[in-house]
Amino acid sequence: MRITWRLLLGFLAVSVLALLAALASPSWPRERGADDGSDGGSDAGARAGAPATVRGAAPCTLHATTPREAARRARPGDTVCFDGDLSRRRLVITRGGSREHPIIYAGGGDAVDGITIEADDVIVEGFRSVRPEAPGIELTGHRVTVRNNTVIGPRGGDGDGIRFFGDDLTIAHNTVRGTDNSHGRHADCMQTFAGDTPPSHRVRIEDNRCEQVDNMCLMAEGPNDGEGDGRGTTSDFTIRGNHCETLRASQALMFEDVQNATITGNVFAAPTDHAIGLAYHSTGARVDGNTRHSGIRYEVGIDDSSRAGYRGPEPGGLP
Repeated sequence: MRITWRLLLGFLAVSVLALLAALASPSWPRERGADDGSDGGSDAGARAGAPATVRGAAPCTLHATTPREAARRARPGDTVCFDGDLSRRRLVITRGGSREHPIIYAGGGDAVDGITIEADDVIVEGFRSVRPEAPGIELTGHRVTVRNNTVIGPRGGDGDGIRFFGDDLTIAHNTVRGTDNSHGRHADCMQTFAGDTPPSHRVRIEDNRCEQVDNMCLMAEGPNDGEGDGRGTTSDFTIRGNHCETLRASQALMFEDVQNATITGNVFAAPTDHAIGLAYHSTGARVDGNTRHSGIRYEVGIDDSSRAGYRGPEPGGLP
């Protein structure tokens, strides 16, 4: 019996040591990027051989060759990717999703000859337009997001980079470069107005870059600015974190008959007379935390009709 117990205890000791060694140094293969010193980024922990994905990008659920095919086949919640060459045609989006399930149109860096959106509940991202017919991107609808797109050198028309009309809009992380005021244009980076187009409400314009823009980075006109149709209101804009380089206008941002604009954390990178203009009852504006070029005379120009509810630095003169 004494020998048997010694053998048993020895066997148990060896087994425990083997188990501890296995736990300390597992024999299964390590996953790529999992604490192995490589720069795994968002793919850390992905299995070896798994397909690479773009950070934050949704996988394609529908492949279409043309916008017309996408309009016919897309359903709420789809992410549409285009397999055909759209570099010589304008991307026209007429099919929207639902409030809960927008349709995403994903470019992945693809070239298009400008974008027109006439739909609700869509997200348009990742397209590149070089010298498109102006406006480079035009969106009309509700609950529309335009993000991570590039417009370079829009031509013709009034030369604008982006025009927008509607409610609950988000314009974020886009780049517009090289708008041209020649031939009598007023080539803004972004513009909205309310004439034969609907007024806009709850618009977020965040973290965009307006580079080498001849006219203003944003021209926003409501329905009662003297040129609008006088119907409704334009209100509740958030302008935050944008980089603005305007080369020829007197101001970088201009609001006429736009109520409740919040303008914070932007960089005004080129010399203008003033950075922000508020006119025609553009009341309730809040201005804070912006950075301006040393050649800008004063940050805010305001008329008497826009002073109600204003919060921000002391205005330096008229808009």
